Amino acid sequence: MFAQFNWNASGYFRKLTETNLLARQSGMRFSLVSGLQGLEDAISTMQDSVGFVCLAESSDGVASIDISPNSRRVKTLFLALRHAENDMPAREDALERIREIFRQFLSHLLRERTRLHTQGIYLDPEIPFHEIESYFASGCACAYFQISYSTAFDLRFDKSQWTE
Repeated sequence: MFAQFNWNASGYFRKLTETNLLARQSGMRFSLVSGLQGLEDAISTMQDSVGFVCLAESSDGVASIDISPNSRRVKTLFLALRHAENDMPAREDALERIREIFRQFLSHLLRERTRLHTQGIYLDPEIPFHEIESYFASGCACAYFQISYSTAFDLRFDKSQWTE
């Protein structure tokens, strides 16, 4: 039986956050959250941070038992930067920095995609990006993007795993 491969997305995005110059200059810290509600909790409880890169610790997925059995996972990464409340120019500046960090992360993901491909992990070339409305977190610009990837897995029937 062949091994199923997996991608350590949390380790990857933690390292990106810690080594990206703009993310560091913007005061961004990495954390794991449990979806959009977790991001809201992180923003409200982490008053000492200016910015966040938060990976949703769970992922959605789908398995295909078609010709080439594979598992598809979707990871969500949230980006957030604090700004002065009710200051639209400050919010726009924060959004511009988030957009640039997203672009820089994508440039690194392009290299990661090639490395992962050699391990049987396939990143989807389509990466949706969404900016979150200003009412979500007052004084904080937020956006998120989603990374989808597929890995092959073994669906050969093994009689030793079953009772008669």
